[in-house]
Amino acid sequence: MLPPLRVLETCVYAEDLDAAYDFYHGVLGLKLHSRVKGRHVFLHCGAGMVLIFNPSETERSHPEEIPAHGSRGAEHICWAVEREDLPKWRTKLKAAGVEIEHEQTWENGASSIYFRDPAGNSLELATPKLWENDSDG
Repeated sequence: MLPPLRVLETCVYAEDLDAAYDFYHGVLGLKLHSRVKGRHVFLHCGAGMVLIFNPSETERSHPEEIPAHGSRGAEHICWAVEREDLPKWRTKLKAAGVEIEHEQTWENGASSIYFRDPAGNSLELATPKLWENDSDG
């Protein structure tokens, strides 16, 4: 059997979906796919999706729907950005009042910027070669 091709979607959880939408769409520029008030916001990110769920709604089981799921506490998403765009992102985040928590230069020369969304989820912008020297194990 072949391994999965790529990550199709990833999700984070936020009680305040309006603040999450304002951040992910307004600050990060992700495009809206769909929204159900009080339950979720789905956004396009390249060929994949970022799903933002209200855990108070999705952790309840509904027999006619997908299995219950939800999380409390900080999740993590890392997006690839071109090296020449990293300083632009730093400037954009600061202009939007987003605090940069940490900047990292990795052993292989890749760079990352860490920050948080309004729900406290840990977000990262990293140069695409972050995992370039990863082995097949």
